Amino acid sequence: MAPQPSQLFSIVPGSTEPIYRQLVDQVRRLVAGGQLAPGDALPSVREVALQLAVNPMTVSKAYGLLELESLLERRRGIGMIVADRPAGSGGASAAGERLALLRPTLERAAREARELELDPDTVLSLFKTILKESP
Repeated sequence: MAPQPSQLFSIVPGSTEPIYRQLVDQVRRLVAGGQLAPGDALPSVREVALQLAVNPMTVSKAYGLLELESLLERRRGIGMIVADRPAGSGGASAAGERLALLRPTLERAAREARELELDPDTVLSLFKTILKESP
């Protein structure tokens, strides 16, 4: 059974980043982080659109892009599932993928820290504290 969209996805409607892109990035992170494993079914386009109050075409676009990347695959009677990872896609390359997904977030945080004229050591100390906090 597919997880509920409200448990998987969250969007920021006022963001400069388009909603479909937010969904694509979230699926990439969930797969890279292991919260979604190969063979896991994703909620239907209709379910996601209803839960997030977005146009179904937006969700369909996100799923379609992920299918083109071979991250998702369409299965008759099931819908979209997480595709099997190619052999040899573990270890260092998987860690590199996860770091690449994190980089844009860290770049935004670094830009904000510079705008606030915060000392880099203070920012790093805060980040380390946040990393150690329970989710």
